[in-house]
Amino acid sequence: MNKIEFPAKIQALKSASERFDAFELDNKSCKVLFAMYPAGTDIEPHTHETDNYGVITRGRLFLTIDGVEYEYGPGHWYHVKAHQEHSAHFYEDTEEIEFWFEQC
Repeated sequence: MNKIEFPAKIQALKSASERFDAFELDNKSCKVLFAMYPAGTDIEPHTHETDNYGVITRGRLFLTIDGVEYEYGPGHWYHVKAHQEHSAHFYEDTEEIEFWFEQC
């Protein structure tokens, strides 16, 4: 069985169990979004004040960062650093969970 690898930012959260790996999120420092993008959605180039991580749960994300396009499908994690310009396109209905970490 393959080991599931959460991004280091997630693994750095407080441990929530002594019996298995679980990480507790303090929502005071992070917003969690459950986002749904219909096919054909375009998100223009922009930046965020937050350090963003996301995991695709259905569909595909085409994310452009620094002029390079990356493709993410179900189970794939991505990271967009705070203040990093990026844009996105969704050719099919797509769902994801996004974590927007405030900068400390």
